[in-house]
Amino acid sequence: VQLQASGGGLVQAGGSQRLSCLASGLTASVYAMGWFRQAPGKEREFVSAIVWSGSSTDYADSVKGRFTISRDNAKSTVYLQMNSLKPEDTAVYYCAADRRTMWGANRGVPKTDYDYWGQGTLVTVSS
Repeated sequence: VQLQASGGGLVQAGGSQRLSCLASGLTASVYAMGWFRQAPGKEREFVSAIVWSGSSTDYADSVKGRFTISRDNAKSTVYLQMNSLKPEDTAVYYCAADRRTMWGANRGVPKTDYDYWGQGTLVTVSS
């Protein structure tokens, strides 16, 4: 499975940006897709995830109410709509895919060791 993220750029605080992640290859094997981000000098962190069927989603507390994850099965694409952006949202955003689950050790705990990873797309939020 290959993943290609796009949509990053420079946006002012309070603005919106939509990221896309196009999946190709053995997409039928994908069960869940996730978005992660890594800010300069910080560790990569979970942002959001969605089951490919769309039946379940999850968000980090820091983005709840501002970000929305969705998918378009026909286009094999997952989106991350980001609204009310803050300077602290500045990071390289990565999409990821997993063949089995969106949960980690326990349901409710986001999975972080996804099977496949795309290249990142930089989102810069200016104050």
